[in-house]
Amino acid sequence: MTALLEGVTVLDLASVGPAARASRWLADYGATVVKVGPVPAREGVQIVPVFFAYSAHRGMKRALLDLKTPEGRDAFLRLAAGADVVIESFRPGVVDRLGIGYDDVRERNRGIVYCSTTGFGQRGPHAQWAGHDLDYLAVGGFLDCSGRGPDGQPPIPGATVADSAGGGMHAVMAILAALVHRNTGGEGAYLDVSVADGVLALMALQVDEFLATGTTPGPGHGILTGRYACYDTYMAADGKWLALGIIEARFWHNLCDALGLAHWRDHQTDDAVQDKIRAELRTVFATRDRDDWVGELAPADTCVAPVLTVPELIDDEQYIARGAFVSAQHPRHGAFRQVGPVLAGMTPAEGPYEVRDADATDTDELLGAAGLSPEEYVQLHDAGVVA
Repeated sequence: MTALLEGVTVLDLASVGPAARASRWLADYGATVVKVGPVPAREGVQIVPVFFAYSAHRGMKRALLDLKTPEGRDAFLRLAAGADVVIESFRPGVVDRLGIGYDDVRERNRGIVYCSTTGFGQRGPHAQWAGHDLDYLAVGGFLDCSGRGPDGQPPIPGATVADSAGGGMHAVMAILAALVHRNTGGEGAYLDVSVADGVLALMALQVDEFLATGTTPGPGHGILTGRYACYDTYMAADGKWLALGIIEARFWHNLCDALGLAHWRDHQTDDAVQDKIRAELRTVFATRDRDDWVGELAPADTCVAPVLTVPELIDDEQYIARGAFVSAQHPRHGAFRQVGPVLAGMTPAEGPYEVRDADATDTDELLGAAGLSPEEYVQLHDAGVVA
C-alpha cells in the first residue's frame, strides 16, 4: 500500500516533546521528515534524546544548520521553499527573531503549513511560561479529576498524556486538516498548537458538565472516575491486578453471574452499597491468579482486562498478532526492538529498520536539492554554518 503521506515533506525544528512526537507519526504515515538541528559548534542548545527515543528517528533525514547566522537562516528558508510543513517548538517570538517564522517562510512558499507547538500557545498571559507534561495536565483539570493517594495528593501519570495526545496528536490533526484545506484549493496555514488547549479538549466531558450544570467533577465523581465498583482495579491472588471497565448493565450482569454475585446485579450504580460490592469483589478476585480470571472472564463479555506491565505487554498475543513491535539495527548499539507504526493507516517496513547514529546528516544532499551549488555548500561548511 502506498504510504498515505508519501510526497509530503516536513521540516521539524524540535528535538523532543510534543512536536517531535508529531513528526514521528507523520513520518510513520509516509511523510519525508527532515530533522533540523544545530551544528556541532552550537550543541547544547537542544536536548539530545537517547538513541532509542522517538523510534530512533527511523526513516528520517537530518540537516544541521546554524540558524543564528544569515547564511544558516537562508539555507533553512531554501529548504522551506520546497517543504509542505514546518514544525517548531521554540517559545513564542523566537522564530520571528531568527527570521524563520511563518511570514518569512510564507514569502517563499505560500502553501506552507507552519505549526508552532508550545505549552500555552502563542498568546495569553501564560504564553511565555516554561512547562512540561505534568504542568499541562495540572492546568487542564486532568490531575484534579484523577484518583488520589491516601493524603489526597494528585497522581503522577504513567505516561506523558499531555505531550502525546494534548500536543503531538493535536499537532498531527491540525496539520492534516490544513493539508486537506490546501489541497482542495486553499492556501497554507499557520497553526498555533497549545498543549494546554489540547488537554482541555481531552477534558471536555468534565468541563462541559460543570459549565452546563454547575456540578464540580473530581475523582470518584462519575462512573469513569471511580464512583462505582464496576469501574475499578482489583488485586488477584498472585498480586497482579485486574481492570474492570464496566459501564453497560448487561456486562455488569454477566460479571455478577460469573462470580456468584448475582445479588448485586441490580445495584451497579446504587451509591449506598458500593463499599460492600467492592469488598466482595476484592474477596472473590483474591481467590485466583490474574491470568486465570482473565482467561475465564475476558471472553465472556465482562469488560475485564489484565493490568499488564511493560515486560508483559511486549509478549501479549493481541499485540503480537497485530505486528505491534518491529526490529531495528543501530550502527553502535546493535539490534533492538521498538514499537512499530501501529496507528491506523500506517505502513510498516518489511524487515528491520536501519536507524542511524546522531552524527549522520543529509545536509549536503538536501541543500543541493534546494538549489545550493557544491561550491556554496563547501563555503558554508568551512564557515561552520552547516554540518
